[in-house]
Amino acid sequence: MDAFDSRRADELASLLALHEQGSFAAAGRQLDRHPSVLSRRLSALEQRLGIRLVERTTRQLRFTDEGERLVQRLRQASRLIDEAEQEAAEGAATVRGRLRLALPAAMGRRWLSGLLADFVLAHPQVTMEVEYSDRFVDLVAEGFDAAIRIGELADSRLVAKKLCDHLRILCASPEYLAKHPTLQAPADLAEHNCLGFSGLRSFPEWNLTAGAQHVRVKVSGSLRSNDNEALLEAARRGVGIIAGGDWLMIEDLAVGRLVRVLPDWQLDVTAGIYLVRPSARLHTAAVGALKDWLQRSFHAGPPWRIKA
Repeated sequence: MDAFDSRRADELASLLALHEQGSFAAAGRQLDRHPSVLSRRLSALEQRLGIRLVERTTRQLRFTDEGERLVQRLRQASRLIDEAEQEAAEGAATVRGRLRLALPAAMGRRWLSGLLADFVLAHPQVTMEVEYSDRFVDLVAEGFDAAIRIGELADSRLVAKKLCDHLRILCASPEYLAKHPTLQAPADLAEHNCLGFSGLRSFPEWNLTAGAQHVRVKVSGSLRSNDNEALLEAARRGVGIIAGGDWLMIEDLAVGRLVRVLPDWQLDVTAGIYLVRPSARLHTAAVGALKDWLQRSFHAGPPWRIKA
């Protein structure tokens, strides 16, 4: 029988109440149960243990030596349980413990790892385990406390806090553009080598928006990958046009290695960058502190746009 089986717990609670109150009637009032119920529970406990715990007559109760020892051990166990509950409750108010996070690989390494390092320095009682991966982790099933997600959210089990918009733009190297036809409208992309990110939900289509205009373009090219940084390197070398977040290309744009293509247009304008976690009602202080930390860090804008 499991230690936390309800019948077992009821039997032990009856024994403790009986020891504290001295009679079945008083113990019954304490537990809001009829005295006969407590008497049956005590008998069941004694039968299960194979030992007499309480000598009972019509006038008085007397705990046996075995009964007294069991009561004392149960009180020790009760104090340990109380301490465990208190420790757990304090954990909801004290920033400490382990945080397990899932971050998108390229963005996480380039722009978020520093924020997390500063968070750990500011909260020395927190131990952080971070997985950098572009796979879609199941926070609930895999035991993650939180994750950063890019795009549109579909998992209704998660609570999300939007940190910023996700600006997806088109870029190419000056060398590529010098060798290929000028782009004036999204339809012109059909004449170009477009680098395909297979992790894009609409792949191989690009959903482009400019104000009230919306265009869906099916693109093709000589290189596709599930890794944004590999496509970025290909774009730098003049292979083709890349579509990706401004966080990926902003440093190359700043030094002229890449230039924007169709600058009035962007992809997936409803997408965002979110902090997601399994529950809003109950979470540790460490999770709450991380949420506040990231919100403050993004308040003036994402770190890549501030740097730009």
